[in-house]
Amino acid sequence: MDNEIQLISDGDGLAVIGNATDVERFLTSEGLPSKDLGAQRFKSVFGTGATVAQAGSDIAANSGRWVKLTKESAERVKKFGLMESKTPGISHAMIGKPGSIKNWLQIEKGAGSFLTNPARLAGAAGLMAQLSMQQTMDEITDYLATIDEKVDDVLRSQKDAVLSRMIGMDLVIEETMTIREQVGRVSEVTWSKVQAAPTTIAETQAYALRQLDALAEKLENQPKIGDLATKVKEVEPKVREWLAVLARCFQLQDAIAVLELDRVLDAHPDQLDQHRLGLRAARQNRLDLISRSTERLVARMKAAAAAANSKVLLHPTKSPVVVQSSNHVVTGVHAFHERLGIESGRQSSEARRWGEAATEVKDKALETGAKGVSAARSLGSVTLDRASSVKGRLSSEIAERAHRLRRDEKERAEEG
Repeated sequence: MDNEIQLISDGDGLAVIGNATDVERFLTSEGLPSKDLGAQRFKSVFGTGATVAQAGSDIAANSGRWVKLTKESAERVKKFGLMESKTPGISHAMIGKPGSIKNWLQIEKGAGSFLTNPARLAGAAGLMAQLSMQQTMDEITDYLATIDEKVDDVLRSQKDAVLSRMIGMDLVIEETMTIREQVGRVSEVTWSKVQAAPTTIAETQAYALRQLDALAEKLENQPKIGDLATKVKEVEPKVREWLAVLARCFQLQDAIAVLELDRVLDAHPDQLDQHRLGLRAARQNRLDLISRSTERLVARMKAAAAAANSKVLLHPTKSPVVVQSSNHVVTGVHAFHERLGIESGRQSSEARRWGEAATEVKDKALETGAKGVSAARSLGSVTLDRASSVKGRLSSEIAERAHRLRRDEKERAEEG
């Protein structure tokens, strides 16, 4: 079997390892976009610490690419039957393509030294976790570039001590990442520069979440549409600013995790896998915390839009303002979630035009009026029938009474 390549997945990404030509051929045939694992990082991860004895020529001969797994790409990869390994959360397969066969097939040959070596799989998992976080960091950078306010401007405009410390730590982390790229590892000296960063970033994240909660609370107890419109307009730009701060916090937390994995790989490679899993769990906890806070804000904005829509006839100019600002916030939160990898549903609240609401009210009035006229006509007919009946009875009674009177008078006259 020729063209053998190895597939390793951690659920978030797929590492494709093998001869460079074979790897490119596979990715092209499957239509999978990818990024380079990085030759220096690749050899460093697989040839460090516990894996150095087994590294040898097979590591030097291989190259690798990394694929971010989406629903579509994960479905394409599923056909290769990746099997769970002894490394938690990691599945793998060896595939190949004989000269006469167009499709890549799962094979058993060659699945020994590389894929069955726990240390190498742990190293692969660590590298893939780093690449996944770096991908998110790149996407957050793109997100921050699309909003009106640059996060650095937002941070520097704040006088709060928590955000001031964040700015300083931001610069230190960027410097450390630059050193890592140049050196290929994180030494004890380099790591010492950023050891205090997680606490500072966590404080800033908590502060930003409190600010979002406070903005959401401002929309409560606003029965007047005019007041609600004013508050929503005030809240909209501030939400965008604090989302930017949260995005930067998450980006820096991922950067610290990347550095931390490098440091563990260098100092305690036997603990790499446990550390990777711990970082993954902590990252998910942060995502859940951010999701809960932002979803509460979205719920308040949707409630405000619903309240405005219900009173659009009485407030034809202010109600649409509330709905429009609400939709901007909801759309912004959705874009923020997408960059961080948070699944969320987005449903805009369409502003009801005054004319549509007025037409609806008019139609209901006409319908009610038509029913009233019909009822009146029915009632009138019944009343006339009843009146005619009463009139007939009265006429009969009067005639009968007159006849009796004439008869009595005639009888008295005859007797006299």
